[in-house]
Amino acid sequence: MPKEEVAKEEKTLAGKKVVMIIAPENFRDEELIEPQGVLTEKGAAVKVACASLETVKGMLGAQVKPDMLVSDIKPEDWDAIILVGGTGSSVYWDDSSVHSLVNEAVKQNKIVGAICIAPVTLANAGILSGKKATVYQSEAQKLKDKGAEYAGEGVQRDGNIITASGPPAAREFGNAIAQALTK
Repeated sequence: MPKEEVAKEEKTLAGKKVVMIIAPENFRDEELIEPQGVLTEKGAAVKVACASLETVKGMLGAQVKPDMLVSDIKPEDWDAIILVGGTGSSVYWDDSSVHSLVNEAVKQNKIVGAICIAPVTLANAGILSGKKATVYQSEAQKLKDKGAEYAGEGVQRDGNIITASGPPAAREFGNAIAQALTK
C-alpha cells in the first residue's frame, strides 16, 4: 500500500473534535490516556475538561492539566463528549449541569460515552433508559434502577451512546468511539 494511503487511513478522524471530562481528583489514568491515544492517532482533536483548571492527579499517578472547564463545554462545538471513570468520577453522578450537557448532546445527535463508574452519570441524566449499557460491575444496579438494560463487561454501543465497564476495556472503548465518529 502506498505511503499516502496508509497516512490517509490512519487519519480517518481528521476534523473531528472530542472532549473528555475527568474528575477533579482520582480519574482512572488509562481510561483517559488509552481512548485519547486511539483518537489522536486517528487524527481527532481531543481536549480534556474538568470542574477545575488545576493539574489533576489520576488514581495511578498521571498528572493532567485540563484544557477547559466542564462548564464551558457547548455540545454544538464537539462531535463527541466522553466521561472518564475512576473513583472521583462520582462527583458528576448528580451534577445537574453535566446532566443537561449530555442530554443536549444526545438531542444534537452527538456521540456520548462513559467508562467505568461514569455511566452512572448518564443513567442519572436519564439518557440510558431503554438502552443497552454497561458500567463497572459494582454499579450495575444503579443503571438498571434508571431503566438501562445492563449488558455486562466490555463495551456497549446503543445508537450514539457508548459505555464501557472499566480499565480493561479502555482501548476497545477508544476504538468504539473512533468507529462511531466515522459513520
